[in-house]
Amino acid sequence: MTLQLRVYVPSHPLIKHWLAVARDADTPSVLFRSAMTELGRWLTYEAAREWLPTQETTVQTPLDSCDATFIDPHVPVAVVPILRAGLGLLEGAQTLLPLASIYHLGLERDEKTLQPVCYLNKLPEKFDPQTRVLVTDPMLATGGSIMKAMSELTQRGVNPDLTRIVCVVASPAALRPLSAEYPGLIVYSAAIDETVNSQGFIVPGLGDAGDRIFGT
Repeated sequence: MTLQLRVYVPSHPLIKHWLAVARDADTPSVLFRSAMTELGRWLTYEAAREWLPTQETTVQTPLDSCDATFIDPHVPVAVVPILRAGLGLLEGAQTLLPLASIYHLGLERDEKTLQPVCYLNKLPEKFDPQTRVLVTDPMLATGGSIMKAMSELTQRGVNPDLTRIVCVVASPAALRPLSAEYPGLIVYSAAIDETVNSQGFIVPGLGDAGDRIFGT
């Protein structure tokens, strides 16, 4: 069977609510940050289904013993926020993955070449091949930044099949190259918008997520 990138747009009412708050141009920065945190939390919750490794055991309740399932603490989990906007989703993701290692990756667009440039790389030299990696980036617009991030991760041993991307809005322009290069990858997004304008912004989207998160 040929693998193909899978994109999930969860229908959870809380995700729809916080997406609407984030899209609204009248939402102040402080509330926009709250929306990003909540979207990070609920999208990570969806992404964790059948992704986090578990182990079966038994526990003793006050009355009797019973079967129990725990998250396997021996399999490493990492969260990689794409700076700077990815930090907005990180807090929500961390509430569900409190033991995950956090590795920051800073990318910005060169205004002359329009290509992503890495200005900060805190990734380890080599990941354990079993590491579950969650990448947070609110906007998958042209695809340049997320393709650069995936290249950096896979060069360090990350398995795309064990990787999940959490974003708020994605465009087909970004999803197509991801699918071609990493068919086993899975993306969780609150919405998919069809259009990317000449400035590289998703339309209708939600504007510059980084500026709105940090009030700049």
